[in-house]
Amino acid sequence: MFQEMLQTGHPRDWHDMLSASITTAGEIAKHLPVDPSHIRNVISRYPMRINPYYLSLIKSSKSKEGGLFKQVVPDIQEISNDNLVSDPLYEEIQSPVPNLIHRYPNRILFMVSNHCPVYCRFCMRKRKVGNPFAVTQKTINDGIAYIKQNRSIHEVIVSGGDPLLLEDEELNSIMDQLRSVKHIEIIRIHTRVPCALPQRITPALAKMLSRHHPVFMNIHFNHPDEITTESSTACAILADAGIPLGSQTVLLKGINNDPAIIKKLMLGLLKIRVKPYYLHHPDPVRGTRHFRTPIKEGLDILKKLRGHTSGLCVPSYMIDLPEGGGKVPLLPEYKKDFLENSLTIENYQGKVFDYPED
Repeated sequence: MFQEMLQTGHPRDWHDMLSASITTAGEIAKHLPVDPSHIRNVISRYPMRINPYYLSLIKSSKSKEGGLFKQVVPDIQEISNDNLVSDPLYEEIQSPVPNLIHRYPNRILFMVSNHCPVYCRFCMRKRKVGNPFAVTQKTINDGIAYIKQNRSIHEVIVSGGDPLLLEDEELNSIMDQLRSVKHIEIIRIHTRVPCALPQRITPALAKMLSRHHPVFMNIHFNHPDEITTESSTACAILADAGIPLGSQTVLLKGINNDPAIIKKLMLGLLKIRVKPYYLHHPDPVRGTRHFRTPIKEGLDILKKLRGHTSGLCVPSYMIDLPEGGGKVPLLPEYKKDFLENSLTIENYQGKVFDYPED
């Protein structure tokens, strides 16, 4: 569809791209090999959105294991019975006002949108994203008021949904209000847009964001096939505006749970000035069990990165603890034994060394 838009001279404005997104079983069956009845059953609970750009990536992907297809195409397994819950991280309990999560003492996550450029099937907020829920001017105002009243908050993570689907003027208004709060030192934006709808990233947007520095941005890339000319250009526009870029990748069964894929992705991200930040273990969210991998597999992948590529390529492997426990990093075990005056350590090649303690 993206190629059709180009061939017919249809404008490539991001609004047009979103408007042309696939949202029904009948539409997706025209483009991809799916069972429409399964799609209907799934999207009656969890909506679908696949914009023409991302559809074009699926169609042209060199990946034969479904690295892009499985991320956004509904799967009947999403509505299979399981014992997972919709909010395992207790986000609702940690929301003093709607759409604001205050889990850590000095920072909050502020949801300002309930829409995304594509609806990822493994989303940790499947219960909310894409469904009507109260993100309104009032909830944004209430969130700003809460931030102003809590001087312990030094960092705001602007999230959603995807905040970059707001119009420039709307997002600028929110950033202005946050910057007016003297105790806010850092603003961070979490987004999938540069990867999944790069047409949204314009010089005007980057210039506006740069007026609110220090601004950091974490982008969600999961597969090397998502690094394209368009997404590379989007990241360059943001980086040239002085916005440090990181990537939060989710480890997903059947998509990227392979050391070679993760290594290629991390190297590719560095080339477009995006620092690998987190490799997230998938959260235990209802409707996503089929994406989950053993933690040992994630640790093995991390171990095969360390020493075999630049340290810049190695993200932190993170799990988000259930019941609101927060994120913790997991590391492969390199320490073998403590002796009286030395530490026995295994290096990345599997060789063992004694390191003197004094």
